[in-house]
Amino acid sequence: MSPRTDGPHGLLLLDKPAGITSHDLVSRTRRALGTRKVGHAGTLDPMATGLMLVGVGDATRLLTYLVGEDKVYEATVRFGSTTTTEDAEGEVKCVADESALRAITYDRLEAALATQRGAINQVPSAVSAIKVDGVRSYRRVRDGEDVQLAPRPVTITELRVLGTEFHRGDAEAGATASLEVRLRVACSSGTYVRAIARDLGEELGVGAHLSALRRLEVGPYSVDDAADVADPDLASFLRSPGEVATRQFAVYEASEEVAAALRNGRKIEAPDEVAELVGPIAAIDTSGTLVGLFEVRDGVTKILMNMPQRQGDA
Repeated sequence: MSPRTDGPHGLLLLDKPAGITSHDLVSRTRRALGTRKVGHAGTLDPMATGLMLVGVGDATRLLTYLVGEDKVYEATVRFGSTTTTEDAEGEVKCVADESALRAITYDRLEAALATQRGAINQVPSAVSAIKVDGVRSYRRVRDGEDVQLAPRPVTITELRVLGTEFHRGDAEAGATASLEVRLRVACSSGTYVRAIARDLGEELGVGAHLSALRRLEVGPYSVDDAADVADPDLASFLRSPGEVATRQFAVYEASEEVAAALRNGRKIEAPDEVAELVGPIAAIDTSGTLVGLFEVRDGVTKILMNMPQRQGDA
């Protein structure tokens, strides 16, 4: 039987614009490529911009293995007010005096940042998609509940100041004073940047919320290489499942016989070159096409995910 050729299939690096949801971006991708099988490896809030990994066709099978990648962001934290959503889309709750903002020195700011670096236990944002008794936390907040989520371990490997800007209050214009601090944030998957802003505001005693967010990196992928979903030649930006897997995982180049065995889900004795490896291993056939992912357990292979055999996805 000949390999199937229906498609498209691959991973898209997309630069999400502000003002649309992650679901909107997926819908636009479906329309642009004329396919229903599209998913993503991690949401961005509507106000956020930047890199999203979007899987198309067979490549959606790889998304599970991309969701947990570390992330890098550029974030703007507005000190001086809190909001109901911990970002700029919510209603203002509390406002600090201008004098308190002017008392924030670089040393005080750096000391607050230090409390957020490294391995910490972070209380997720209450307006997150985390489920509480089967209901999304943000829905409970929207219904007026006071949601208290349990802390979760996250790791923030970089948190540094890129720039600051002070805004004076203007009573006649109805504007309150604020200190905006641009930050570079490198963190583990599951970190809430809104929660970083919230906790920094609490540490400095003036309140804060996230006013802008741009995702720069996901694992080995950069927004510098991302496409616009409105590009008329969007399909040309698809990265094949084979290309993605060989960049993401250890690689085993399988003979035709071994590739056939792995495609059929058979357990075989682990080849010497991968016998000691831990974690997913990408099996690539002689044409460079991704066969699937496997791991080694007790000296034999165990299939984690198989790809349909197709033409043109090497």
